[in-house]
Amino acid sequence: MLAPRERAVKRRPTACETSPMTNTDLDPAARLAASRGAFAALAPRIRAGEPWPLAEAFGTEPEASWGPREVLAHTAEMLPFWLGEYERVVEAGHAAGDGAPFGRTGADALRLGILERDRTLPLRELFDRIDAGIERWERRLAASRPGEDAAAGLHSRLGEMTAGELRDRFVTTHLEEHLEQLDGILPEP
Repeated sequence: MLAPRERAVKRRPTACETSPMTNTDLDPAARLAASRGAFAALAPRIRAGEPWPLAEAFGTEPEASWGPREVLAHTAEMLPFWLGEYERVVEAGHAAGDGAPFGRTGADALRLGILERDRTLPLRELFDRIDAGIERWERRLAASRPGEDAAAGLHSRLGEMTAGELRDRFVTTHLEEHLEQLDGILPEP
């Protein structure tokens, strides 16, 4: 069996990349619940691999790659960020063709600064933050009012998106992508 450091270097994924397509056919609440359970199920495997080395390059540079700590730190920070952006778009209530500005890109300095800082937190804290972030999204979806997901927002790189598309792309799909990323880093159970 490889040592944790060798395992992490053996198959380092690239940094965070949001896929261009989202699947809006599935119930977002069910997807969030499934992701919440999947993070809890992965936690023992990730803890067993400690100490994970910190990635030397974790920004947007071509050689950037993330280990478990970078993925977890990003996941923990992205959940409240995108909840705030979702609320910004919903509250503005703009119609299609008049989207409210929202979002960020991967090169956002604050995003990278939080990632750099939080990747050194204890794993217990990172998992607690992820669980709390998903739970907040679950509560928000349960309180949704008809028509909220149709509010239009304008992303600087991707253009106009509805609040529902924002949620699906940057939260539900992105959580699933990071679960796959973590599973690819970890040795087989």
